[in-house]
Amino acid sequence: MDFSEFLRIEKVSKTFPGVRALNDISLSIRRGEIHALIGENGAGKSTLIKILSGVYQPDDGAEIVIEGWRAEGLSPIESAKRGIAVIYQDFSLFPNLTVGENIAVAKGIEKGAAFVQWRDMRRTAGKILERLGVDIDIDVQLGTLSIARQQLVAISRALTYNAKLIIMDEPTSALSKGEVDLLFRIMRSLRAEGISFLFVSHKLDELFAISDRFTVLRDGKYLGTFDEEGLDDDRLISLMVGRKIEYTIFPKRKRTEPVLEVRDISRIGCFRNISFELRGGEILGLTGLVGAGRTEILQAIYGINPPDSGKILLHGKEVSLRSPIDSVNHGIAYVPENRLAEGLVLRKTIAENIVVTVLDKISNRFGLIERDRQDKLAQEWIQRLNIRPNLPEMQASKLSGGNQQRVVIVKWLARESRILLVDEPTNGIDVGAKMEIHRILRDLAEAGISIILVSSELPEILAIADRVIVMRRGRIAGQFDGETVTQEMIMEKAILGIKQQVN
Repeated sequence: MDFSEFLRIEKVSKTFPGVRALNDISLSIRRGEIHALIGENGAGKSTLIKILSGVYQPDDGAEIVIEGWRAEGLSPIESAKRGIAVIYQDFSLFPNLTVGENIAVAKGIEKGAAFVQWRDMRRTAGKILERLGVDIDIDVQLGTLSIARQQLVAISRALTYNAKLIIMDEPTSALSKGEVDLLFRIMRSLRAEGISFLFVSHKLDELFAISDRFTVLRDGKYLGTFDEEGLDDDRLISLMVGRKIEYTIFPKRKRTEPVLEVRDISRIGCFRNISFELRGGEILGLTGLVGAGRTEILQAIYGINPPDSGKILLHGKEVSLRSPIDSVNHGIAYVPENRLAEGLVLRKTIAENIVVTVLDKISNRFGLIERDRQDKLAQEWIQRLNIRPNLPEMQASKLSGGNQQRVVIVKWLARESRILLVDEPTNGIDVGAKMEIHRILRDLAEAGISIILVSSELPEILAIADRVIVMRRGRIAGQFDGETVTQEMIMEKAILGIKQQVN
C-alpha cells in the first residue's frame, strides 16, 4: 500500500469578526489511512473541514497542497475535482429521489449532459454499490431507507466523483452497533484501495477501533498528530480538554409524587403496552439499543405520533395529547435528538431562537415583537445557562454543539415548561460539554422540573438518572433504581430481555 502523502496543510488560520477559529494549523493525511480529527466542540474541526472543502478561505499565509498541487483560492468545485468529498451529518442527499438518482445524477449534471442518461445512471449506481458489497435497490426512494443505508448512498455518491479523501462528520451518531460495524467494514475496504478518510467523532471507542492516526485540536490550535498505539482514553481526553474528565455521578433522589403517568400505551410497529410514572423533579432514564422504541415513546407523549391505545395522565387526570400544541399547553417540552434539523432555526440569532416559544410575551398589542423585551429576555437566559459566546445577535448555526443544545433547552425554560422530554442530549457533543449538559439537567431536576432522558450512552444514564427503564423491541424489558443499576444489568435486559424484574 502506498502511504505517501495525499494532503498537507501548513500555517492554516481562520479569523471571523471577533473570533480566531483556527490558529496556525499544520497536518498531513496519507493515502490509504483513516485519520481521526478530534477536539471539543468549538475546537475548530468544522472550520477546518470547510476550508478543505473550499467553503471557507483561510487567512493569508496558509498553504494547502493536494497530491503535490498547491491550492490557490480553493473552491468547492476545485476541491471535489481534486478528490475531496465531505459527508456531513445531514448527508446533503435528496430524500424524494431514488438511490440511483442520488448516486449518479449530479455527476451527469456536472458533465453538462442535456438529458438524463437513465441507463448510464443505473449502471453507474449499480457498479458503485457492488463495489461496496451492499445490497440496496437503486430504484427505491432514498427517504424510505434507514439512516445507515442513506449514509452508504452518500459514500457511493462520493465514489462517483473518484473521491480520494472522504471526510465524515459524526458518521455514527444515529447508528446501531451492527450498522457501525458495516460502515467500518466498508471504510476498511476502501482504505485498502488507497482511499483516505478524515473521521470526526466524539465516540472514543469507535475512534480507537477504526483510526490509524489522531490529530487533536484545542481552542483552534494544533496539539499534534499521534499514532493509535501511543494513546488511550485518558491521554486523548487530556489532550482534547487540557484536563482529565470523568463522569460525575450525581446523587440519586427518591421521588414519590407522580407528575406524568403512562398507562398501557401502544403504537403499531413502534411499541406495545408501555406503562410507567414520571415523578416530580426526577430524571427518568430511558435506554436500550437503537430501534428499541425509545424515541417513538417520547414522540407519542409529545403528540407528534400519538399512541393508538392507552392513557396519559398529568397530575392524576387523563389528558388528550394529540399534537405538540396540546403538549406545550400542558407544560410538556421536547428536546429532539437532531437539534440542527428539529431543534433550532439555524439562520436565526440566538435571541430569536430563545424567544420563539414566548412570542406572545414579548409582543405589543398590535402583535409586533418589541426588540428591547426580546433582547432582555434572551440576555437573561444566556447568562443563566452560560451560553457562549454571550452574543444574542450571533447566528445559531455558528455556535458549538454544546451551546446549540443549551439554546434548545433554554427556549422551553423561557416558556416555564415543567416536563422535559430529552432525546440524546449529548449526541455529537464533546466530553467537556457533556458534563455541562449533565449539570444543567440535574439543576433543572433540583428545581422541580421532571425529565425523561433518552440516551444510548450507559455512563450518561448511570451518572444522572434517578431511575432507569430499559427498552427492548418496543417493550419494557426492565426497570431499575438509579443507585443500584449497573451497565451489565442494563445490557442484559437490552440484549436478552430476561424476564426477571429488578427494582
